[in-house]
Amino acid sequence: MAFLEAHGLTKTYGETNAVDNLTFTVEKGSFVSLLGPSGCGKTTTLQMIAGFEDPTMGKIKLAGRDLSAIPARDRGLGIVFQSYALFMHMTVAENVAFGLEMRNVDKAERKRRVADALELVHLGHLANRYPRAMSGGQRQRVALARALVIEPELLLLDEPLSNLDAKLREEMQLELRRIQREAGVTTLMVTHDQSEALAMSDRVLVMEKGRLQQEDSPFEVYERPRTSFVSTFLGKSNNFEAELKSISPTASQLLIGGRALTGPTVNLTPGTVEVAVRPERIEIVDAAEAVITGTVRERIFLGAQWMMNVATPLGDMLVIRRNAGRREAEIGDTVHLSWAPEHMRILPLNEVAA
Repeated sequence: MAFLEAHGLTKTYGETNAVDNLTFTVEKGSFVSLLGPSGCGKTTTLQMIAGFEDPTMGKIKLAGRDLSAIPARDRGLGIVFQSYALFMHMTVAENVAFGLEMRNVDKAERKRRVADALELVHLGHLANRYPRAMSGGQRQRVALARALVIEPELLLLDEPLSNLDAKLREEMQLELRRIQREAGVTTLMVTHDQSEALAMSDRVLVMEKGRLQQEDSPFEVYERPRTSFVSTFLGKSNNFEAELKSISPTASQLLIGGRALTGPTVNLTPGTVEVAVRPERIEIVDAAEAVITGTVRERIFLGAQWMMNVATPLGDMLVIRRNAGRREAEIGDTVHLSWAPEHMRILPLNEVAA
C-alpha cells in the first residue's frame, strides 16, 4: 500500500481550478518531486497535504489515515519553506529545538534530538551561532534539521533551494539527498527547476495547469515524454510536425521534411503528429546520411559542449555537441543533421493530458 495517497484532489478558486482531479501515490522512504511552471498547482497541492488549504474535492491519506479531519498542527509533518522561516533572535540549536518545545518534549530528550539533527546536517559545530551570521546553504540546513528533529512521517519541501546561487544549489542537491536517505524520511518536494527534480528524485510528477501530465522516474520522464509539454519543459527539445504513415508492432513509418524515416512504434492513428528529438541526440553527418540540412545561425561555446542554432526547413533546431577538443561548424556553415530512430519521441498533435 502506498504511504501517501492523493485521490481526485481538486482545489477551485472561483471559476479557476488551481488543482484539477489530481491522483498520485508516494511510496514510503522515497523522494518525489512535484515539478511544473509557476501557477501549475504544485504549491497548492503541497499546501493541501500540509493542511494549510482545504481541498474542494478529493481525499488525502497518509499511512492509511484520512487527513481531511486532522488540523495542520496535528498531522506530524516536517515542512521547509522557500524562505526557511528561521527565528533570527534564536541560536541554531534553539531554532531546531522549537518544534520539540511546542510538543512538550522533556529537556534531556530535546537536547539529544537537537544534537542528532545537527550532526545529520553537519552543523553540530555551529549550534550556538545565530542564523544572521550564516550562509544561505547553512540556513537551509538549519531549516531542514528543524523539520527533521520532530521525526515527521512526511517531509514537505517548498522550493527549498531557490534562494541559493547556482553553484551552491548544485552542492545542496547532493547534500539534501544524502540527508533524506540517511533520515529515511518520505519526502515530497515542490520545484520549478527541472535539473533539480531530475537530480534528486526517485519519481517526478510533471504538472501543467493543475493537471498531472506525467508521473515517472527521472530517466523515463526525460527520455520518454508522453506529451509535447513534458518534452519541452524538461530540458531542451526540438519539436516539429511529421506525417505518421503506418504503424507495425515493432516500428512506425514517418515522413519528415520530405524524407521517409523509420521510428519507434506508437499507439497512435496515422496522420499528422509531433516528433520530439533532444538536441544532444542530433549528429552532424555527411550529406548522404542526413535527415535534414540547415545553416548554422548561432553558435555558443559552453566549455564542456557547443550549442548551435541551425535554420532548417523544419524550423530552427537546437544542436548540442560534446566538446571533443576540436572546433565545430562556424556561423553560416551548411550542416547535415541526423538522429537515430530510437531517439525520436512521436507524440499526438495538440494533445490534452488525461
